[in-house]
Amino acid sequence: MPEPQEIPDEEHEQLFQRVCAIDVAKDAGKVCVRLPHPSQAGRRLSKVWEVKATFNAITALAGQLRAQAIEKITVESTSDYWRIWFYLLEAHGLDVQLVNAREAKHAPGRPKTDKLDAIWLAKLTEKGLLRPSFVPPRPIRTLRDYTRMRTDLTRERTRYWSRLESCWKTH
Repeated sequence: MPEPQEIPDEEHEQLFQRVCAIDVAKDAGKVCVRLPHPSQAGRRLSKVWEVKATFNAITALAGQLRAQAIEKITVESTSDYWRIWFYLLEAHGLDVQLVNAREAKHAPGRPKTDKLDAIWLAKLTEKGLLRPSFVPPRPIRTLRDYTRMRTDLTRERTRYWSRLESCWKTH
C-alpha cells in the first residue's frame, strides 16, 4: 500500500489565532482584536475600541498588541491616513498588512458602521482572506522620502529665485 501524500494548507487557508484589524479614519481608528475565548474552547472573542491617530496613542496600542501576542494586523488603506498606523506598528516589530479599502469593500457581507467594519476585517484577517497591498520595504521608503524632499527643495529654490528676480525688476 503506498504512503499517503501530505498536502499542506495553502496560505489563504491558514487561521491566525490572534489578529487585529484597524478601520482607519482621519483622526482615529476603530481597532478590533479577535482572540480565542478564555473560557469557552473553540469560541472567539472580539474587542473593539477607538484609538486616536497620534504617535503616543498608536505606540501605546503597539505595546498592547505585543502583550496580547497578536500574529497579524490588517490596516485598511484610506487616503494617506494609514501611514502613521502602518509605520509605527511595523516599527514595533508587529506583522502588519495594508489592505486596499476598495478590495475589502467588495467582500460579501461587509457591514456599514466603523465598528462592524473593523470586526469584519478582523474576521477576514484570521482566515487569511485579504490580499495585502504592496508597501515598499523601509530602505526604499527612506530613499523615496529623500527623493521627494530633494524635488520639493529644488521647487522651493526655483520659487525663491523667481521672487528675487521679480523684486529686482520692480526696483
